[in-house]
Amino acid sequence: MQHELKARMSNPATVLPEAMPAILDLLKVTRQGGVPESTLELVHLRASQINNCGFCVDFGAKSARKNGVSDEKLFAVAAWRETPYFTDEERAALALAEAATRLADASDAVPDEIWDAAADHYDEKQLASIVLMVGVTNLFNRINVTTRQPAGASW
Repeated sequence: MQHELKARMSNPATVLPEAMPAILDLLKVTRQGGVPESTLELVHLRASQINNCGFCVDFGAKSARKNGVSDEKLFAVAAWRETPYFTDEERAALALAEAATRLADASDAVPDEIWDAAADHYDEKQLASIVLMVGVTNLFNRINVTTRQPAGASW
């Protein structure tokens, strides 16, 4: 038996019609920094897992698969440190995504060690893409979790 979840309200980004194009434009910009789509998808998925956003985890896994992320990576992204499936570049991006998502968990939320590891693999434009992807993902997560947007729902 499937548990039925009901949204508290329509997605706020659709209630205020000017919001959605702005958010989607920001999302589109993240794709222009030279980071592989598959890496950005992994970053989105991991941040969404941390934030318990069922809508974004569901949507993100489907989008990741469409963008070439293997099933092994999809199934293991929550435990990426303990699996052999991820490249060093992906690991650096995932570590940065986790740190930037868990800002309240440490006084030095994004320590130099994590930043420097990412900077070893990505140039400034690519880092900007990853940081913006983390930011827009956290925005989506906060909107969807707060209003209880159910997984599988469409906008």
